[in-house]
Amino acid sequence: MPTKRSTLLASVCLVPLFFAGTAEARRGVAAAGHSSATQSVRSGGVIESIQVTGNDRIETSTVLSYMVVQPGDPFNQDELDRSLKTLYATGLFRDVTLHRAGNVLQVRLAENPIVNRIVFEGNHAAKDEDLRKVISLRPRAVFSTQITAADRQKILEVYAGKARYAATVTPQIIRLAHNRVDVVFLINEAQQTLIHKISFVGNKAFSEARLAQVISSKETAWYRFFASSDEYNPERIRYDSELLRRFYLRNGFVDFQVRNQTGELSPDRKSFYVTFTVDEGPRYRLGKVNIRSSLKHVSAASMRKYIELFANQWYDGSAVQHNATDMQEILQGQGYPFAMVRPEIARNPERHVVDLLFDVSEGPRAYVERIDINGNTITQDAVIRRQLPMSEGDPYTPTERKYAKAILQDLGFFSTVSVDQTTGSAPDRTNVAINVVEKPTGEFSLGGGYSTDVGILGNIGLKQHNLLGSGVDAGISGTMAYYQRQADISVSDPYFLNRNLVAGVDLFVIENNYQTYQNYSEGRYGITLRMGYAYTNRLSQSWSYTLTDRHVDNAYSDASWYVLDQTGWSLLSQLSTTLTYDTRDNRMQPHSGYVVRLGGDFAGLGGNERYVRGKVDLGYYIPMDDLTGNHDWTLALTAGAGEIANWGGGRSDIIDNFYLGGNTLRGFLDGGAGPRSMGIPAYTWNGQSYAMHSQEDFIGGRFLYTASATLNFPMPFGADMGIRGRYFVDMGGLDGLRVSRRYTSYPQDMPRYTPVYGDTLTPRVSTGVGFAWKSPFGLINIDLGIPVLKQKHDRTQLFRFGFGQQF
Repeated sequence: MPTKRSTLLASVCLVPLFFAGTAEARRGVAAAGHSSATQSVRSGGVIESIQVTGNDRIETSTVLSYMVVQPGDPFNQDELDRSLKTLYATGLFRDVTLHRAGNVLQVRLAENPIVNRIVFEGNHAAKDEDLRKVISLRPRAVFSTQITAADRQKILEVYAGKARYAATVTPQIIRLAHNRVDVVFLINEAQQTLIHKISFVGNKAFSEARLAQVISSKETAWYRFFASSDEYNPERIRYDSELLRRFYLRNGFVDFQVRNQTGELSPDRKSFYVTFTVDEGPRYRLGKVNIRSSLKHVSAASMRKYIELFANQWYDGSAVQHNATDMQEILQGQGYPFAMVRPEIARNPERHVVDLLFDVSEGPRAYVERIDINGNTITQDAVIRRQLPMSEGDPYTPTERKYAKAILQDLGFFSTVSVDQTTGSAPDRTNVAINVVEKPTGEFSLGGGYSTDVGILGNIGLKQHNLLGSGVDAGISGTMAYYQRQADISVSDPYFLNRNLVAGVDLFVIENNYQTYQNYSEGRYGITLRMGYAYTNRLSQSWSYTLTDRHVDNAYSDASWYVLDQTGWSLLSQLSTTLTYDTRDNRMQPHSGYVVRLGGDFAGLGGNERYVRGKVDLGYYIPMDDLTGNHDWTLALTAGAGEIANWGGGRSDIIDNFYLGGNTLRGFLDGGAGPRSMGIPAYTWNGQSYAMHSQEDFIGGRFLYTASATLNFPMPFGADMGIRGRYFVDMGGLDGLRVSRRYTSYPQDMPRYTPVYGDTLTPRVSTGVGFAWKSPFGLINIDLGIPVLKQKHDRTQLFRFGFGQQF
């Protein structure tokens, strides 16, 4: 571009156009009615003809159509001035003059040039195509200094949206032959104008530091190089005012107001100073809490058990609304689809008390008359309709509308989803419009990383989450790691046979080289058939059948007899089921709610494994908003237990046992807590020499229990970088020797006598800290776990590190 521009500049002149002084001055004089363009035209007489000159592109008839005066009209100064202004207003001419020659009116024109092309120079933060979208000038259109000046301002607004308030834009024209011009916007982007200081005025109950945690705007700091929260944005500042209002309302300040929010640009235009002026008002406690019901068959007394608030607590507007919403959804689930619960408050400023009344009534009846789906260019209508909680003829409530939007967003097929309603053919009929914007659902991943479990790894995958718009999820992936190789082909249909059934199939190949902490390798090749269904929005069940060809090999010669006994081939035929009840608000990063899972495996439908395995897992998530005033604090309490039992004389392979450590007990090596074989040196028995079996192998156990408490919290200076911290306490125990043959009795089991360590349910306990970072390079997890209670021969692991990347 610089070479091209310098060639043009060598042959033409540059004329700054970001100000339009000449044209504006000319129009201003013309508007006054005394311009030099008309001063030679004397009044009196009649216009016999109009003579137009200087128009090359524009037809004379077109010019005459713009004029106020026409042949036969008198020479009138006011009418001539109006004609002059009208011609200028078309934007087609850069100069217009009117003269009188006898009774002939002469109109002399200088046409505005035609835009040949539009060029942006110096722009890096904004792409050319983004800038072209906001400007009005277009190639082959008539050039106008006024439009150019307006476009300059629009470009500045684009950079203001990127927090570059010191940016400058200089429009320049390059004149070409045939009355054409190239328009060059010379841009100096300057540095981002960041927030240097955020101040609060009028706050007494909370410190500036505490309020700074509430708002989304942040002061600039060196560690916010990946964040945009320190960029000044007027829309964000207004949003911050709403965040402050919600925060104070949650803490009992019912009369709170943000009097003013200002952003002042420093004289050097390099930084902003943001000030929030607040009026806190008094803090209110909750007084009486009552219920009034006008809903048939629903008494106020029957609803009192659903009240989650109590008198004398600090008033919390958010908790009040949530309680009302919960009661409304309970009633709608009990067969009152139009039930409404509205909270009403009555302030007592003298006592600083708020009395609360939940008004239970029946809202207006509305039924779905028609559902229209718009914007789905790829996804089939049926895929969307089957997700909706309502169909034609069903009751229509705000709850249904909320769930419909949430369910469609959770599909992951659309960038935006809106659920709109219009009045139907009758007052109690509603037409529902589902408006969606499709987004790409294909995914190609190529990445690498490191994990404590498998070492350095690389992965590649190809997935389509909405195959041919049918909602079918299909993919192929592969992982190559130092200690693991894996390939997987999977297909899942979330609405199998047009029913509430999730069905899928997986083909997999897995090679695990455990020899960093086990003394053998394991390979698995097989197929899994999956099916699941939901009883309600919270209760679901899944089933699977797995047929796996397995082999254990590469065992060290000095491995324990428990490992050597299981080397070779085995065939696993297993039927599994899991029943899940889930009330969590977010399944990926829960903040509140609980989940209960009951699972079971039955091996023995063919193959040579015979066992029954049961497992229960619990998770309870407690938001710490009330104590911390921050949504990023969560206490997670989890627990689990499992047991495996043989039947029918199966092989009792140790690869099917439970193992404790690693992810299940941080601070301990994978499988490092629980039963482990003792190392046996070389020895002589009854005159016969035997090789040593010095390896101490993890052999797992029959019964496992775990429990964990994890406090997730925002890291200082880390929220903008996507860093979250955690403090944890883990506990667990494992016992029950499950092997093909025991060698624990002496001397009966000689010469293969091998004692076992750690076969006890005595709890192991660890504590530590960790953090998770959603970095631009992938998810990084690091935990520092310190064993507090352990057995003599347990193996520990101080650091646990995991890193992954996709791009």
